[in-house]
Amino acid sequence: MLVSAGMPVFAKSETYLFTPEQLIPQIIINYRKHDTTGLQPTMMLLWASAGIPLGVYNIVQNFHIALKIQPQILTVLSLLTWLQCQYYGRKWSWAKCTAVIVPVALTMGGIELGLVFALFIAKKQQLQWPVTLMAVLSACLLSAGVLRHYWDIYKERTVRGISFIFVAIDALGDLTSLISIFFESELDILGMVIYGSELALWLGILACGGYCE
Repeated sequence: MLVSAGMPVFAKSETYLFTPEQLIPQIIINYRKHDTTGLQPTMMLLWASAGIPLGVYNIVQNFHIALKIQPQILTVLSLLTWLQCQYYGRKWSWAKCTAVIVPVALTMGGIELGLVFALFIAKKQQLQWPVTLMAVLSACLLSAGVLRHYWDIYKERTVRGISFIFVAIDALGDLTSLISIFFESELDILGMVIYGSELALWLGILACGGYCE
């Protein structure tokens, strides 16, 4: 991956923070059980929102096509999981689900498109901080989504609704990203804090699951 000089290490490695395919086990479990009890819709909306700044970042940085598509898949799968929460949990009809999800998806797409054009202009003016902000914002939204699940654990005194396969895969991704930072020529503290925090959050959920069992 080609990276412009002076870009922080965290910005270079941010695109590996999340691979959207990790949501597929969760979606399959929801479908098989026809139940999403304990799975937090807010968490899914936050992750869908995280795909916007991450998509902007990857496109503006002109990364490989796979990395440009990855955030779009993240948003789509997160919205699909959120839709399952409404359909199975709140008993929404398919008509209502469609009526809500279509404008939400179009709005998110419009916001991302607008930000892409805005950041291309900023980049031409040699402004790097707006691009880095997109990477940081994406990481914060993903972390906020995980934190939302902790509130449910606190209230219910158990881990509900979330696939531990999904949690383990995501934790492994954060661990890999964290380790990769140590192989960079420049040690990035911001990247270490963000990846380390996310890893700790996922490990905490795994620990809570083991304790509650």
